[in-house]
Amino acid sequence: MNNTENVSSFNRVNIQSNMKDQKTFKVFIVEDDLWYSSMLEYYLLLNPDYVIQKFDTAKSFLAKLHEKPDVVTLDYSLPDMNGDLLLAQVRESSPDTKVIIISGQEEVKVALDLLKKGAYDYIVKDEDAKDRLWNTINHLRETVELKQEIETLKEEVTRKYDFSNAIIGHSQPIMRVFSMMEKAAKTNITVSITGETGTGKELVAKSIHYNSPRKQQRFVAVNVAAIPRDLLETELFGHEKGAFTGAISRRIGKFEEASKGTFFLDEIGELDINMQAKLLRTLQEKEIIRVGSNEVVKIDVRIIVATHRNLLEMVRAGTFREDLYYRLLGLPINLPPLRERENDVLIIAKYFIDQFCKENCLNGKNLTTDAKKKLLNHSFPGNVRELKSVIELACVMAEDQDIQAEHLNVMSQNAISDFVMKDVTLKEFTTKLIQYYLDKYNYDVLKVARKLDVGKSTIYRMIQNKEVFVNKKFSLEGSFLN
Repeated sequence: MNNTENVSSFNRVNIQSNMKDQKTFKVFIVEDDLWYSSMLEYYLLLNPDYVIQKFDTAKSFLAKLHEKPDVVTLDYSLPDMNGDLLLAQVRESSPDTKVIIISGQEEVKVALDLLKKGAYDYIVKDEDAKDRLWNTINHLRETVELKQEIETLKEEVTRKYDFSNAIIGHSQPIMRVFSMMEKAAKTNITVSITGETGTGKELVAKSIHYNSPRKQQRFVAVNVAAIPRDLLETELFGHEKGAFTGAISRRIGKFEEASKGTFFLDEIGELDINMQAKLLRTLQEKEIIRVGSNEVVKIDVRIIVATHRNLLEMVRAGTFREDLYYRLLGLPINLPPLRERENDVLIIAKYFIDQFCKENCLNGKNLTTDAKKKLLNHSFPGNVRELKSVIELACVMAEDQDIQAEHLNVMSQNAISDFVMKDVTLKEFTTKLIQYYLDKYNYDVLKVARKLDVGKSTIYRMIQNKEVFVNKKFSLEGSFLN
């Protein structure tokens, strides 16, 4: 056994012993010149992550092709099979395997023909061949790993936007939303999402996309309300060079960016009446025309729209086109406000606590009983977005593992009007009103009694019966004992 074979054997043993701990890259060398194949093997094994197998005939190589190597270096002039035919068989049986032709032929026509037939590269057998092969395979490996990382990220995104992971809660209203989302994900039907600000409309749209057949393609979102009206047309449809002052080059619009994927139009109720007509035509004809062009561009996108406004009322008022309304309606999904989702507020709060503590390297925290009651008694006009903000602040304010009611800053200036608008009994309204003033005036019972013109005994009784809550001990005279 010569030195080259000794080194190769030593390297092979080391590689096999470490395969469990390393990310390997499988390379097959198909070469009938045994000295040349050993030279290539020795050179490639300088990278310990490469696993090499050598074959001196096409037959022996094809018998192992089911192992799906990452790369094959293929001698074009094998004794038992034509190089063209062998390349075709590799392309058919293992399409992800990259084939590098290594040949003594220097004819450009042959090289170009093989590249057209699917070869990744063509290397002439000369003194630079091994260096070129080394560089080519290293580049290939980086490309394959990048592709694998992209696929992994896509899988992670899909898991992230799994319905049960993306939308947290177990209440009946949210279960109905899950049911509608599942129906939406199975087809390309247009989806219209309605709900108050902060209920998670874009999250629902992304979840539908990443659970649909289009999940491998792009999800493109545009907030109509955030783009000036005079810029919206070029944002959606793109423009040609010179279409207007400042258009120094062609720009692809969002519709084209979303090709084969999903296009999410948020706050669709803010769309200008003139743009509504152009959007309607786009949806009907499935084509767009860039600003400054006469060229028609066909599009294939799935449309999801969202709004916090009542589009049907806008149709009746003449501010939203009726024909566009019915074109966009598709499968309607209404997101319930947080106040109508029963105990979901506590489940979501716990999720936000754990997430914030993990991201900020804090010890775990828990809501006390009084804190939970305070959350349940709040109407959350800002919905989930407001809850997240409240919880993150509470995590910062709580000095130990317990989040107390006093750490929850939930009473907004509009709190009274919020629960006045709800359907509540007189007793419920009275309880919420007194709770609001207790929080506002730092639990000074006498001051609250004077403000509301009620007897202090009424408030004491409500505190004793746990109808309202305070976060400090107090005397019967209404002063607090710290």
